[in-house]
Amino acid sequence: PEVINGRTHKATVVDLSPWVEYEFRVVASNSVGIGEPSRPSALLKTKAAVPVVAPTNISGGGGSRSELVITWEPVSEELQNGEGFGYIVMFRPLGSTTWTKAVVASVESSKYVYRNESITPLSPFEVKVGVYNNEGEGTLSSISVIYSGEDEPQMAPAGTSALSVSAAAVEVSWLPIPWNRHTGRVLGYEVRGW
Repeated sequence: PEVINGRTHKATVVDLSPWVEYEFRVVASNSVGIGEPSRPSALLKTKAAVPVVAPTNISGGGGSRSELVITWEPVSEELQNGEGFGYIVMFRPLGSTTWTKAVVASVESSKYVYRNESITPLSPFEVKVGVYNNEGEGTLSSISVIYSGEDEPQMAPAGTSALSVSAAAVEVSWLPIPWNRHTGRVLGYEVRGW
């Protein structure tokens, strides 16, 4: 800290964080050295302010059909800047100009699920997540692209063939299902025999 003139008995401390409790001590110094610090002052909390730190690691995806799952890393308590802290989730289909806005009032929340039967599987959405408290709305994150939930595959593999390789084994082969928005990511196949 800046050294204050010996005839001054008051100072303004700057660059403190909003809505944080502080205590202060004063130390006298001269050309010989620095003395013992004073007893700590009483705890004093700075005034609240609009939050300025947006959530990080905006991601999501997965979920069920007709769902858009949005996740983020919660903002730590020391950066919430006041009471009444929560999150603002904004999203829109990729290419749309109109944002849908939702408020998540829980401080501990790190997830929001939007359900709507009109959402087609694997639809891309632009998403941003912001913060607010009793002082007002704060910063929004940058835009992330998140895909809505997938549906089960709507087509069967084609070109199935079987080849006997021994008295106890048959090799089965098929053509893979090509990826597209409607089939989603094929994570595996199930081979049935009878």
